[in-house]
Amino acid sequence: MKPLVRPSRLAPGARVAVVAPSGPVPEERLRAGLDMLRGWDLDPVVAPHVLDRHGELAYLAGTDADRAADLQTAWCDPAVDAVLCARGGYGAQRLVDLLDWEAMRAAGPKVFVGFSDVTALHEAFANRLGLVTLHGPMAAGVDFIKNARAQEHLRATLFEPESVLTIASTGSALIPGRARGVTLGGCLCLLAAEVGTPYARTSARGGLLCLEDVGEETYRLDRYLTQLLRAGLFEGVRGVLLGSWQECEPYERVRALLLDRLGGLGVPVVEEFGFGHGEGALTIPLGVSAELDADAGTLTLDESALR
Repeated sequence: MKPLVRPSRLAPGARVAVVAPSGPVPEERLRAGLDMLRGWDLDPVVAPHVLDRHGELAYLAGTDADRAADLQTAWCDPAVDAVLCARGGYGAQRLVDLLDWEAMRAAGPKVFVGFSDVTALHEAFANRLGLVTLHGPMAAGVDFIKNARAQEHLRATLFEPESVLTIASTGSALIPGRARGVTLGGCLCLLAAEVGTPYARTSARGGLLCLEDVGEETYRLDRYLTQLLRAGLFEGVRGVLLGSWQECEPYERVRALLLDRLGGLGVPVVEEFGFGHGEGALTIPLGVSAELDADAGTLTLDESALR
């Protein structure tokens, strides 16, 4: 697995588009997020359908066609330097086949930020555009609005990426050791749901696989991991980073499952690394070459996530 193309970092005054590829966006949280972006001296623009609600499927932020058009228009706008997702939920998978990937590739690399359901888009951006993306807080997310740690780590990654070459967590080794590879991954259930689709990876060979999830019972997590193991995703993986398991069952149960399913891989595994749905989530670049030190709980990038 080779590192992907790095977009340019942001500078004061950069225009950032906010899109809603998945679930409905609370207007008050969107306003708070926009204020935060303006406070960073960015120029946020809101895509036309961000506050839409689907007429029949209440879990979607408007129709698939409108959500896809918002994302593609923002990405292809030469005045836009970054595209930030407003929130997760569900719906990003429904957009992937509606996007004109040739037009988006022609628009050139730019920054893309999101997590959770946005995992489906991270995978598509990697496989169709060959582009580094950021698994990080979203513009209308509670963590982005209220948590200083999450805010600062994302801000540093966007503006001063050399300052966060080493991502230090409070995590510890589930399986000790060091490993080098290219980062990939995201929300576990989305990775499992992507298996067999046109934009899914067939393996994480040469990679450092990042996994987290929210609101899942342990047997469901078991199902997702078993599906990925059987599908061959873990073949050749160099190491695994485990993030938050917010609103899942007590962590000792989740931990026992993780050890059971991942312990036989023979690679370093770090737990509680601090990305995902947990409070104060770190921003993890996907598609960059790095070294994982599971014992120290660190991920050290070979070069900054953004140029």
